[in-house]
Amino acid sequence: MEYNFKPEVLEQLKRLEAKYVPLGQDLAAYLEGLYHTDFLNYWDYIHLDTLLSLQNPKTTIPDEKIFIMYHQITELYFKLCLEEYRQIGDDKEITVEILMRRLKRINRYFDNLINSFDVMVDGMEPKQFLQFRMALMPASGFQSVQYRMIEIASTDLRNLVDKDKRAALGLQSTQEEMIGCIYWKEGATEVASGAKTLTLLQFEEKYTSQLIQFAKAYEHKNVWAVYKRLPEADQQNPDLMQMLRDLDSNINVNWPLMHYKSAVRYLQRDPEVIAATGGTNWMKYLPPRFQKRIFYPLLWDETQTNEWGKGWVDKVLKGEI
Repeated sequence: MEYNFKPEVLEQLKRLEAKYVPLGQDLAAYLEGLYHTDFLNYWDYIHLDTLLSLQNPKTTIPDEKIFIMYHQITELYFKLCLEEYRQIGDDKEITVEILMRRLKRINRYFDNLINSFDVMVDGMEPKQFLQFRMALMPASGFQSVQYRMIEIASTDLRNLVDKDKRAALGLQSTQEEMIGCIYWKEGATEVASGAKTLTLLQFEEKYTSQLIQFAKAYEHKNVWAVYKRLPEADQQNPDLMQMLRDLDSNINVNWPLMHYKSAVRYLQRDPEVIAATGGTNWMKYLPPRFQKRIFYPLLWDETQTNEWGKGWVDKVLKGEI
C-alpha cells in the first residue's frame, strides 16, 4: 500500500538528509534506530530514581536528610549559575542585552538560594542538627568547589586575594600565586593555632590544580573582563551596573550572611562556640565586613565599601533578622 507522507513530515526528512548525507551517514539506518527507540519519559530523562537515591545519611538522626538534600539542591543551583558564566565567557560577540539577560538569571538563582536558606535556619531541630553535625567532621560547605568557581568566574582573581596580601603580591602575579593567597584560606584555619584545618587540607589536595586551571581559563572571560570589553556607552548602562552590584551583594553579602545567621543559631553558645565545622573560623570568615570581598569595587562608593555588610551582621547578632 502506498503511503503518502504529510508535507511537514517530508520537509523534516529532507532536513535530516541534508544533515546526515554530507557526513557520509546513512539516514535510513538512523531512522531504523529511531524506530526501535522507546518513548522518553520524565523519570528516565531526569534520572529520578538515581536522584532520589543519593541521600545517604551518616547517622540515624532524621533531620540529617534535610541537611543533605538542601546542600544537593544548592549545588544544582550552582551548576545552573556556572552554565551561565560559561556562556558569558565563551560568547565572542556578546552584547549588553545578552550579558544582562544572563546576569539576571544568575541573580535569580541566588535570590532563590538566599530565600530558601530558612530551610537551614529554621527547618531543622537544633538538637538534632548538633547531634548529626558532629558526625560529619571535617566535611563543610566551605569545600564547595562550584562556589569557588562562581567567585573566580565573577571577577578579576586579584579581588579574591586576601585583602591584607593584595599589595604585597604586585600586579604581575600568576594565577598560582593568587590562588595561594586566596581569601578563603583564612577562613579554614584553626582558631587557636592558626594552622590549616583538615577541611582546608583535604580541599586543597582535591581541587587546587583544578581551580588554578579554571582561573587561567577565566582570566580574560570572567564577568568583569567581559564587561570591560563592552563599548564605553554600554558599560555606563545603569541597568547593567545595577545587575553587577546585585550580583556582588548577592554572592558576597547576602549568601554568606545567611550562612552566618544559621551558624549563629546552631553553633554560637556563649561563652563557648561549638566547633562543628572542622574548626573553621566561621566568625571571622563569614561576615563580609571582615573580608571586604568585593567583585566590582569601581561600582561602589567609599561609604558603601566601608560599610560592606556591617548593618546586616549587626541585625543578625541583635536577633532582628
